[in-house]
Amino acid sequence: MIPHNRPVINERDIAKEAGMPINTWRRQVAPGLREHVSALFDSRIRIYDRAQVRAHLDDRPLPELPDTPHADDLLDDEEAAALLGVTPSTVRAYATQGYLPAGTTVYGVRLWTRRSIQTRLDTPSRQGQGGGRPTGPSGPTKAHPYEGDPRLDLAAEALTSAHDLPRTRLAQALADEHGGSTRTWERLLAQAASARTPAQ
Repeated sequence: MIPHNRPVINERDIAKEAGMPINTWRRQVAPGLREHVSALFDSRIRIYDRAQVRAHLDDRPLPELPDTPHADDLLDDEEAAALLGVTPSTVRAYATQGYLPAGTTVYGVRLWTRRSIQTRLDTPSRQGQGGGRPTGPSGPTKAHPYEGDPRLDLAAEALTSAHDLPRTRLAQALADEHGGSTRTWERLLAQAASARTPAQ
């Protein structure tokens, strides 16, 4: 969870601010940081509270994270799933199908406000106003699943500069740098390649 109004940072940006290559930083600094500062999510993507990182690097006591839930806290799919009593994949499906807002992406992690999850919990499918799939005109649909995803621009840039690098290796490099799964980045790369190929 990213608590309301708490700026965050990932390891690549910590290294950048320190003026160190990420691999050097991970060897020399990351072990101590990981021992003393907990990542905000239980996943391979390490996102930290910026104030806690700054305090650790300055050898100061770590400021406490808020212990009272706030409507604008940001939750990942596992945290949202725990509140809703469903699986993380169901949370993602809800967002795709309109049962939840699309959410926001921070360092490659898709997040939802606690308020939006609570609204879904309070109005389950087919139970009163707001339950189930929205009715009425649906408006324009996406041309593809990743339309509007900021990672698509990163994928397009990577394709332009990658030359003959195999797409699987490129996807792995993007996953390492920006978070997310290699498979997701492979899909983003495929969509970016498709978008720049003229229709026949």
